[in-house]
Amino acid sequence: MSRLRRIVLVRHGETDGESSVRFHGSSDVDLSAEGREQVARAGRALRGQPIDLVVASPLRRSWRAAWIAGGGAPVRLESDFREVDFGRWEGLTKEEIQTRDPILYQKWQSGGGGFDYPGGESRQEFRARVSRGLARLLAADVDCALLVLHKGVIRVIVEELTGKGLPLGDPQLGGIVILTRAPDGRWLRS
Repeated sequence: MSRLRRIVLVRHGETDGESSVRFHGSSDVDLSAEGREQVARAGRALRGQPIDLVVASPLRRSWRAAWIAGGGAPVRLESDFREVDFGRWEGLTKEEIQTRDPILYQKWQSGGGGFDYPGGESRQEFRARVSRGLARLLAADVDCALLVLHKGVIRVIVEELTGKGLPLGDPQLGGIVILTRAPDGRWLRS
């Protein structure tokens, strides 16, 4: 069994490209001033907690946020923790997607399996990729890891480990989700 006992998941902050309303996915947008402050607040909330490893995706909004929230600690980049590739929907708002692709939009919103983002990644491929990154994380010889990632990646990790999804919309930008492993090996949301 893995030594890892605690995973602190932080969603990166707001971006110059407005992650609060736009789907950037694989687009490499940077944090805005507001986003830097959001992750700095998360970092202050975590101050004093033992963190052995800080992990981020190679996208700027993730690794810069990890460096800020982690107090300048070295950041390990995990390419499989990149956000989903939204394909031709990259950078669009939900309303713009609904207007441009009303049928695909309905299929996407239904949550059914097998959905492929037009010109992008399927939900199945995305989950498999995040699962590979999670397997590497669980093999790390650490007790507590801070992961500063993207909304979709965090949601997959929480569901994979706990068997339960997060409420719709969670985590918010700069939001924190903490998972701890019980003595019986089950992962629980704290």
